[in-house]
Amino acid sequence: MKIELESIGTIHTEFTEIEGMPIQPTGAKGVKGEIVIKDKYVDGLKDLEDFSHINILYLLHKVDGYMLEVKPFMDNNTHGVFATRSPKRPNRIGSSVVKIDKIEGNTVYVSNIDVLNETPLLDIKPYVPQLYEDTIDELKIGWFEANHSKAKSQKSDDRFK
Repeated sequence: MKIELESIGTIHTEFTEIEGMPIQPTGAKGVKGEIVIKDKYVDGLKDLEDFSHINILYLLHKVDGYMLEVKPFMDNNTHGVFATRSPKRPNRIGSSVVKIDKIEGNTVYVSNIDVLNETPLLDIKPYVPQLYEDTIDELKIGWFEANHSKAKSQKSDDRFK
């Protein structure tokens, strides 16, 4: 089945190069960005200002191809791509939870964003952790358990070009 997606806007950040940028939102604390929504989708922003955080889905547009096994930034071992947050994915879809600072017209101003400048935005969803609290009894985070603290300081390199 072929699937076609259209971007609903563009994400603007200070990160113009993949190398050296944060690999997760926790490593981008305080980093500001702007999400500019295409005019035909602006009405979809109604009531979004009532939320503090959003989950943004975007196209990892500077990544070519994919790898089914990768050596992620935060570990020295290889893992299946679906057990990582590697950008080298079959459909190149990224996601981040970011803080809404304000919304003006077609622009959502955000903080704690770890996304490359000029990234095509695919979707926005309000972040509501309470929607999951009754479904997650025992959370397991696999290999991240020993490595998740590295996300605050680890920077991107050229391994996924």
